[in-house]
Amino acid sequence: MPGMEHYQFPEKHIMDPFKICGELYYIGDDDVCAYLIDSGDGLILIDTGYPTAQALLMHSIYSLGFDPCNVKIILHSHGHFDHFGCTVLLKTISGASAYLGWKDAKMFRERPDLALCDDCVPFASQQPFEPDYELKDGDTVSLGGITIKVVETPGHTEGTLSYFFDVHENGESYHVGLFGGVGRNTMRKSFYEQYNVSGYREMFADSIKRMYEQKDIDIALGTHTVQAFFMKNREAMLNGSENNPFIDKTQWKAFLDHMQWKLDQLLSDPEEKL
Repeated sequence: MPGMEHYQFPEKHIMDPFKICGELYYIGDDDVCAYLIDSGDGLILIDTGYPTAQALLMHSIYSLGFDPCNVKIILHSHGHFDHFGCTVLLKTISGASAYLGWKDAKMFRERPDLALCDDCVPFASQQPFEPDYELKDGDTVSLGGITIKVVETPGHTEGTLSYFFDVHENGESYHVGLFGGVGRNTMRKSFYEQYNVSGYREMFADSIKRMYEQKDIDIALGTHTVQAFFMKNREAMLNGSENNPFIDKTQWKAFLDHMQWKLDQLLSDPEEKL
């Protein structure tokens, strides 16, 4: 998890919102990703950022010409507080339905400490929200012209979800893949010992294998800007790249290869031996 400074001073991490491709937009900050999808019949959000960054998220939505009151669906990649910080506010003002993986919904009820909310005390204490719908592997979520496929990819949390959907631009269709959580912080020996958990490493290894099975991903995304070439692509876009740098069929496999390498590094570290 990022340091205390990030959520104590969220204004230092402002990032201008922008269109990624077609109906898909970026509304997060320079660390934690949040995405907006214009379905044509209301807005879908994927993750809502830090609790201290609520104003920034709302500003990003408005800046793109959308109305937060038109949010209909809020999907969550996983149940950590830096990904659901604006969920309760958005639900209150828009009446949106909040979705979460069923295992992370169970975590909220039985092990709310694993949502890591205590990490943000005293600056932005927030308890887990109450999901309206609990998602399972193979579910789909549809609104307007968008249908999103749900794939369970545990490891970062037990209920981490990844999402797959198509966006459209200039008469072309592009397949988007979002790996819902790849951070190794919850797989470290210190985390196991602090929270009395196990099995996250094995779950993540299986999830990487499942993600390799997803084919023809045109746009690869993650849940933090350090993942899936996000900042490199954004910089290229700002520098006037002739082609959209986010549209690249090679990036999904390269991202997964890097995640496998990072897991292998963790498993081979003598200090991380369980």
